[in-house]
Amino acid sequence: MGDAPKGGLDAEIAAHGFLSPGDPVAISFWIISISMVAATVFFLMESMSVGSHWKTSMNVGALVTLVAAVHYFYMREFWVQIHSSPILYRYIDWSITVPLQMIEFYLILSAVQSENATAVQTTRTTATASVTTTTTTESTISGGMFFRLLFGTIFMLAFGYAGEARFVNPQMGFVLGMMGWGFILYEIFAGEAGSIAENSENVNKHVKEAFSTMRFIVTVGWSIYPLGYFFGYLMGSVEDSTLNMVYNLADLVNKIAFCLAIWASAKASTLEGETKKKVIVVLEEAAETTCFGA
Repeated sequence: MGDAPKGGLDAEIAAHGFLSPGDPVAISFWIISISMVAATVFFLMESMSVGSHWKTSMNVGALVTLVAAVHYFYMREFWVQIHSSPILYRYIDWSITVPLQMIEFYLILSAVQSENATAVQTTRTTATASVTTTTTTESTISGGMFFRLLFGTIFMLAFGYAGEARFVNPQMGFVLGMMGWGFILYEIFAGEAGSIAENSENVNKHVKEAFSTMRFIVTVGWSIYPLGYFFGYLMGSVEDSTLNMVYNLADLVNKIAFCLAIWASAKASTLEGETKKKVIVVLEEAAETTCFGA
């Protein structure tokens, strides 16, 4: 039996709702949905090998990619069947994952504060070993930071969707959504979150690196979305296929890379803490040997 013509086969594949090799947007939906699943498994497994104060951040990161994976399965089917932008699915996804990502800024700063809340200073005498525990008095992270980031996120997404769905004037929805994004940027650059990350003595270099990467993603990576809204929806100068391809790639970076920054910080911070503990144990053993020798 002869093979079916390539064009006819592609049309038959598309007619049955399967991925067509001639539809790169559908393929990108598939790749990213599986990538989100893989990232979820990775973050959950890695959460078992980091310090206890990092586990919540890692598990929230896994929630981000898990929720995104589920929505990408539906968005993929929507695109394959209808070949139209799955706007509602995207905003439902963002309404869950974006607040979780904003919570991560609060969680990593809380984690490092927990890590450094108690400083242990070991002193030795000639005959006995004494351990003195001193508690630092660094300013605590207020719950207000958490709620401000959450408010900015909800404000941004609510008006973004209201504009695209024409519940409000699209131009007004765009402007108000941008104001929400601007509020978030202010908080993580010049507000309490940014100030603590830059100036607090309790924030180690690993958290500062993660915070900086996360802040870069929220600033540069997230700019794709308002640009897509403006040029794709308001101006109508970008085709749905191009817009969805860009959105898909942006989500891949803005979600997985965002959580990878936290993972890298958690691993480095945990390793550093374990190394310090080993050094203390060696010093204690050496001191005990000296004491008994005396």
